[in-house]
Amino acid sequence: MRPGLAASCAALVLLLAGCTATASPTRTVSAAAATTATTPSVVRTIDPAALRTAVEKTVQELMIPGAVVEVRTPQGGFTTAVGTTQRGTDVPPDAATHVRIASVTKTMTSAVIVQLAQEGKLRFDDPVSKYVPGVPGGDDITVAQLLTMRSGLYGFTNDPGFSATLDADPGKVWTPQETLDIGFRHPPEFPPGTGYDYSNTNYTLLGLIVEKVDGRPLAQAFRDRLFGPLGLTQTSLPASTDTSIPDPYSHGYMYGGTAYAMVDSTYPPDVQAAARAGTLQPTDYTHQNPTYAWAAGGAISTADDLATWIRALVGGRVFDADLQRQWLDSPQPAPGEPATASQYGYGIERQTFAPGATMYFHLGEMPGYNLVVGFDPGNDVTLVIWSNLTVGLDGKQTANAVLNAVAGQIYSLPPQASPSAPPPPTR
Repeated sequence: MRPGLAASCAALVLLLAGCTATASPTRTVSAAAATTATTPSVVRTIDPAALRTAVEKTVQELMIPGAVVEVRTPQGGFTTAVGTTQRGTDVPPDAATHVRIASVTKTMTSAVIVQLAQEGKLRFDDPVSKYVPGVPGGDDITVAQLLTMRSGLYGFTNDPGFSATLDADPGKVWTPQETLDIGFRHPPEFPPGTGYDYSNTNYTLLGLIVEKVDGRPLAQAFRDRLFGPLGLTQTSLPASTDTSIPDPYSHGYMYGGTAYAMVDSTYPPDVQAAARAGTLQPTDYTHQNPTYAWAAGGAISTADDLATWIRALVGGRVFDADLQRQWLDSPQPAPGEPATASQYGYGIERQTFAPGATMYFHLGEMPGYNLVVGFDPGNDVTLVIWSNLTVGLDGKQTANAVLNAVAGQIYSLPPQASPSAPPPPTR
């Protein structure tokens, strides 16, 4: 759940040589082009054996206990599952294995907000103060700025004391106000609308707005508006006191303390050496209470459900035609960034990472789990990757590393394509 526009770029743009942490050398097509223009040759005929080899190699290199890659193309569905759901056992994962989906939850929170706008119950240009009192500068921060990470509000997960509290009391039940209070103790990063900063504080506020406007708990709003209508029977937002995960599920691991997921994934050399020597084992974060993440990252799902969800969201089954167009067009370059950079919109990111291939996606990262979930509407490609190790010892997001390894199995990438660029900060 760490911040950074650069993280978005890393998820997909490292596939191209010359990519930096902040920009892609390829153009970003319009939403209209992404949904209508198709380059038939860009999607390869998938070789399941080669796909599995690529996944297994990366999992072994990064010492990931287990991972699942689900790809759906016009050729059909391909699921590659390797490793185990629990260290010390031989329990292979599959597309029905439950995991914590971290910031992919933001796609759901934002979807409900957009539905409420569609119903005329709120406006994107409404001030936050209309719904939530006590927000610093709340009269000047709009709902749209929360959605697009342009509010300037400090992200509470960046606070070092917050990570220390999670480590000292992993079972603590967090209220939304407690996390907001942490964020509000810090000055804003910039005046509203003048910059971009990936802040979980924004989505906690959006969760409170959903509950106020919709008149029901966020978990119920998810069930009634999203999960039920789309048949997402294996997806949920757990109760605040529930740290369990439905069976079958994968345990989630990370080396070191929570700060490596929240603040900085740079492992010191001695930690790397001890882990590689086997004298330092990763910590099992499966049952750390996720209430701090809530509307920003608290949901649970499976690869199968996530594939159905992202395809429905991007493909037009969640909003009417007018709001769908607004949603597709919502990703915009951050202030000061080129149009070719990865763009964040209404709880979704957009990136062109190969000629003729533009994907709408979201990343997810929290102690124990790492994900990439995306849909390329122009080529009808759905991609879900999850890993049960948050970051590798080299600081790489593990799901991103798997993506970089398998992308060439899915798309015909330029000859100079390379996944070797250094990893930027993640969330």
